[in-house]
Amino acid sequence: MSSNEAFKALADPTRREILALLRQGEMTAGTLAERFDMTKPSMSHHFAMLKKADLVTCRREGQQIWYALNTTVVQDLMAWAMDLIGNGKKNGRKLP
Repeated sequence: MSSNEAFKALADPTRREILALLRQGEMTAGTLAERFDMTKPSMSHHFAMLKKADLVTCRREGQQIWYALNTTVVQDLMAWAMDLIGNGKKNGRKLP
């Protein structure tokens, strides 16, 4: 996973909403697309960005593509962000 790709993917509110929907569980591309007022090519672009960032996994079942949140990568990003903002340290020193 490239953190640059992940942050690029997370920068878009539509992609953040897709990830929030996937917190409920695996969904088809069609079910996700129904939630947004945009063209299929636009939705495909968002799915591609999320896949490229490894934030979602996908699998094909017949004609349907199922998407799921890649919780491992999301947890890694959260751990990185927590390390960045604190853990009770400032400039490498423990805060009082």
